[in-house]
Amino acid sequence: MVKRIEKDFGRFREIIKGQIKKDLRKYITHGELMGRRGKHVVSIPLPQIRIPSFRYGKNDKSGVGQGDGSVGTPIGAGEPPPGSGKAGEAPGQHTLEVDISLEELAQILGEKLALPKIKPKGRSLMLAERDRYTGIARAGPESLRHFKRTYREALRRQIALGIYDPDNPLVVPQREDKRYRARKIREVPQNNAVIIYMMDVSGSMGEEQKEIVRIEAFWLDTWLRSQYKKIETRYIVHDAAAKEVDRETFYHIKESGGTKISSAYMLCAEMIRKRFSPEEWNIYPFHFSDGDNWGSEDTRRCIELLTNDIFPMSNVFCYGQVKSAYGSGQFKKDLDEAYKADDRVITSEIRDKDGIYDSIRDFLGKGK
Repeated sequence: MVKRIEKDFGRFREIIKGQIKKDLRKYITHGELMGRRGKHVVSIPLPQIRIPSFRYGKNDKSGVGQGDGSVGTPIGAGEPPPGSGKAGEAPGQHTLEVDISLEELAQILGEKLALPKIKPKGRSLMLAERDRYTGIARAGPESLRHFKRTYREALRRQIALGIYDPDNPLVVPQREDKRYRARKIREVPQNNAVIIYMMDVSGSMGEEQKEIVRIEAFWLDTWLRSQYKKIETRYIVHDAAAKEVDRETFYHIKESGGTKISSAYMLCAEMIRKRFSPEEWNIYPFHFSDGDNWGSEDTRRCIELLTNDIFPMSNVFCYGQVKSAYGSGQFKKDLDEAYKADDRVITSEIRDKDGIYDSIRDFLGKGK
């Protein structure tokens, strides 16, 4: 019975995953998961799921093809038009709240978008120490005494001295017989990653643009966290000047003014140099803007910073351009022109929320 329940539950989970995968673009576009996130799971609203089953019973009435009739005889009255008829008492169709882990969500995202497994760069393989009680020592606390090994040593000693009596098999351990569990520390590879989000918060970036960034960042986080043992996230906002902020401030800050993108790149490069050594971290900077910049001189400064400072320390640099009614969109054109066929930078244009789905595939589909 238990095995049957487990089998049915597994089948039900596969149906749920299939439904989520089928409607994944809808969930990404509308951000329905944003307010439903727990520590390790999200709650997803799904339409009522019905699993077909056969029911055997008595058929007292004639059905189609079973009773008397002639060509043209109406089969039934059909469904009444909406809004007609008397008030009913049957319940309506409701949605089903289903909890799914972020790990499963990442798997669905990867399968739907055909995302490759990320291969961390070789030099960022960091060794972490892990200890387990797999060794044996002659000294230690009594709470870690190994009974079997102690008994074996005492038995071996008594047999060697000729004092062991098979008719009276009493084995009394002495001090030198005692053995204790001991820790063995071993180094295991552990890939660490940091995501650095940068966002333009000048006057041309409104609430709609920030919401697009927030939704896309959720899905980027979900996938990258499934690929690494440990991951850190940092946030930078900028207009004419840049500053580091926390997550809440990043998504809700209201600022205005001009735009100087180089200020964000300078802060990003400094942050990496001081806190995230490329020898130990896989580094993913993401920058979101509407494409306006202070001028061509600052754009040249941005390209210098990317080429000389950020690229050598990062796995890949991603730039997402969010369409705004006030943004020129020129910066993406400048990046595309400067880095033709250069896989160190990936650019993506996000015209509206419907564009988030394709932008995620642009950023993650190359498996950097």
